[in-house]
Amino acid sequence: MSIILGIDPGSRVTGYGIIRQRSGVFEYLGSGCIRLSGELPERLKQIYDGVTEIISQFGPDLFAIEQVFMAKNPDSALKLGQARGAAIVAATNQHLPVAEYSARQIKQAVVGKGSAEKNQVQHMVAYLLKLPGQPQADAADALAVALCHGQTQQSLIRMAGQASKTVRGRLRK
Repeated sequence: MSIILGIDPGSRVTGYGIIRQRSGVFEYLGSGCIRLSGELPERLKQIYDGVTEIISQFGPDLFAIEQVFMAKNPDSALKLGQARGAAIVAATNQHLPVAEYSARQIKQAVVGKGSAEKNQVQHMVAYLLKLPGQPQADAADALAVALCHGQTQQSLIRMAGQASKTVRGRLRK
C-alpha cells in the first residue's frame, strides 16, 4: 500500500491530489488547489508551505509532479519551473522520492491518448477514482499525475516479477 501525492504546478494555482494505491486499486483521499497571491517570491513560499502542510496532513510515501513543458512565453516557463522547484524542495525536505512525468505521459496513462483534452482528463479521473463529480481542472490534473505514477509503479512491479520468473526458469534448465 502506498499514498501518492500528485502535483500540477502553477505560478497562480497549484493543484494537488492524494490517492492510496492498494493491491492495484486506487482510492481517492483528497484534492484541491493552492491559490497563490502576491509577487513571485511570496507565491513560491506559499507553494512550499502548502505542499509541506499537505505532506504533514496526508503522510504520502511517494511524490509525483508534472514536468515543465516549453511554453510559448519563456517568462511563463521560467515561473513554472520555479513553482515546480518550490514543490520539489518541500517534498525532498520531507524525504519523499520525486518522480516527474510529462503532460503527454500523464494523459496517456489516464486517458489512453497523449493528446487528450483537459475535460477528458477530468472525466477519466472522476471515473477511475469513482468520484461523484468532476474535480476542478487543476486538482484533476494533479490526481492524474498521482494516477500516472501509481500505474507506472504497478507496471514496474509486474515487469520485475516477470523478469524474476524468467531468471528462475533459466536457472532450472
